[in-house]
Amino acid sequence: MGASDPLQDTLLKCLSENSVLSPPISEITYFPSNPLFPSVLQSYIRNLRFNSTKTQKPLFIVTPIHVSHIQASIICCKKFDLELRIRSGGHDYDGLSYVSEVPFVIVDMFNLRSVEVNLEDESAWVESGATLGEVYYKIAEKSRVYGFPAGVCPTVGVGGHFSGGGYGNLMRKFGLSVDNVLDAIIVDANGRVLNRESMGENLFWAIRGGGGASFGIIVSWKIKLVPVSETVTVFRVEKTLEQGASEIVLQWQDVADKIHEDLFIRLVLMPVNKKGYKTIRAKFNALFLGNADQLFAIMNESFPKLGLERDQCIEMSWIDSILFWSNYPLGTKPDILLERIPKSEKFLKRKSDYVQQPISKEGFESIWKKMMELGKPGLTFNPYGGKMSEISETETPFPHRAGNMYKIQYSLSWKEEGEEVANRYLDLTRRLYDFMTPYVSNSPRSSYLNYRDVDIGTNGPGNAGYAEASVWGTKYFKGNFDRLVGIKTMVDPNNFFRYEQSIPSLAAWKGLMAE
Repeated sequence: MGASDPLQDTLLKCLSENSVLSPPISEITYFPSNPLFPSVLQSYIRNLRFNSTKTQKPLFIVTPIHVSHIQASIICCKKFDLELRIRSGGHDYDGLSYVSEVPFVIVDMFNLRSVEVNLEDESAWVESGATLGEVYYKIAEKSRVYGFPAGVCPTVGVGGHFSGGGYGNLMRKFGLSVDNVLDAIIVDANGRVLNRESMGENLFWAIRGGGGASFGIIVSWKIKLVPVSETVTVFRVEKTLEQGASEIVLQWQDVADKIHEDLFIRLVLMPVNKKGYKTIRAKFNALFLGNADQLFAIMNESFPKLGLERDQCIEMSWIDSILFWSNYPLGTKPDILLERIPKSEKFLKRKSDYVQQPISKEGFESIWKKMMELGKPGLTFNPYGGKMSEISETETPFPHRAGNMYKIQYSLSWKEEGEEVANRYLDLTRRLYDFMTPYVSNSPRSSYLNYRDVDIGTNGPGNAGYAEASVWGTKYFKGNFDRLVGIKTMVDPNNFFRYEQSIPSLAAWKGLMAE
């Protein structure tokens, strides 16, 4: 660890006094003087915008392998008035799990990643540092007829994904990840280790979609496995405007949220240059929980304009469909899902919207024109309906249920370095978002928490008030924001767990006002 630093020694003493002797916390704590510090910090940075020399670095990083290491981190950060950031997979789009403007510490959960599957009661205990790929692999290792409804990117960490809602291509059949969570283990602001029974139903409600990092550090989740057919069917079809994409997109919009709930068809729209002229490419990715003949019949009846051909329908196991959706070549072995680090990192920006009324043909034509003019940002449409419309918007903090036809993700990724380049690309994404205003939800204009977006508002430094936080909070949570604030005030009154978009504690804010 290099030359002794008095503050470092004091912090380590505190951490050691508040955790088990073996394994010692000193062995999994990294200060900047440790040669491994840069690699530990950077290994789970998934957005290169937050990996520059200008990015604020943590005072130290703890990588727990025992729950007492988490307890000690909380106790000592409280004692020395340090902010705590909690990272599981690092896919936080705006870097809030590993960046701060004030002195801070990272608790990085990557060592806590066990997945214990129990087929007898159709459940699994999953630690927050596991990736979705590891979860899927472990389930498939035990059974071909069980799965779990979560995201399509295998390197996403469980901790953030589950606590923000968690959706994927099984959502129309089984709902979100949080709709299938049975129990959880959390360490609260007082360092207490709690399960569903001891934390109570209010806190258990809050962490299933309200963002766990406002309330504590979630160690593990008990999830309910869902039945999947032994054979599922996928397809991927691309069409350009010249191949009739406009009419096909209109029909997709009419049917995607009403079609059979076993079928999920994602639509990805990208501006492309084709031999000197600009066009829009519409890509339709599908997962169907059944065989190819059944899928082909449903598509012919409900979505004929796509012109799907029978040989475009590919039958496979559910675990192989995860690989297909991750763009791995057919025949790739599932153990690639155990690779935790993506092949390459990018600079990126993501935003989100919800569509509740159909966009007209003229509306889409103006959107195509704007996308071709901007030249870079893409749009991904994810259909709702099915199970999503059956669950009340107050059942969990995630409120985007019945009445939503589809969700939009705005995406722009780039490789070039530099602030000027980044600002140009951020501006392009924001311009497309602004252009879409007439076509999306309003009062509030809703957003998805796991597509974290600081553009929609942030808390200032210190203890935010209700009015300040409700600017962004009502966009993510709608009417559930008030209940989240009440629970936060009850379980973390002093607002220890805070960051740019954390749920505010009214007690902490009132204390600040009184001072």
